[in-house]
Amino acid sequence: MSTAHDTSSALSCLPIAFVRSPYARRIDAPHQSTVVAGTETQSAAEATIEFVADFPVAAYRDLAGFERIWLVFAFHRSEGWKAEVRPPRGGGKRSVLATRSPHRPNAIGLSAVELVAVGDGALQVRGVDLLDGTPILDIKPYVPYADAFPAARAGWIDAIDASQGRHSAPGPRKPRAKTARGDKDALSGS
Repeated sequence: MSTAHDTSSALSCLPIAFVRSPYARRIDAPHQSTVVAGTETQSAAEATIEFVADFPVAAYRDLAGFERIWLVFAFHRSEGWKAEVRPPRGGGKRSVLATRSPHRPNAIGLSAVELVAVGDGALQVRGVDLLDGTPILDIKPYVPYADAFPAARAGWIDAIDASQGRHSAPGPRKPRAKTARGDKDALSGS
């Protein structure tokens, strides 16, 4: 029996919607949807999830009544990935799959947001950490009994919480001054 995995076939996904958010650049957006310290308004941002043309209302109308939804999205400005990254909370380099870095092997993200309203062709949401134009690949309802595990251990993050305090995640970085070679982050928004 072979244990090799066939990685030659590609998975193709088309966006079902796009985010219309107040965040145009990565440095403006919070690192997590619930961490708004350092953002311009210091509050959870509202955004619109606009479905692509002809997306059937029947596919999302029953989201009405859910307080939260999961957005499965593509990090469309990611420029590749590395096996280890340096998370914003410190503690040195970590395995990319043990972080929420946008620079991932498949550049796919997941964010739980508050559902404010279900409209014709769009959803109104609050608490986004996504950039304007982010492609949404799928949406799932947040179901508390299945999705919340408050007592779960969080690996290296528990150690950071113990030393820096729980919820000590930093807000967005302030734009860095441009150098002679240019500031890749501020210029590319990635």
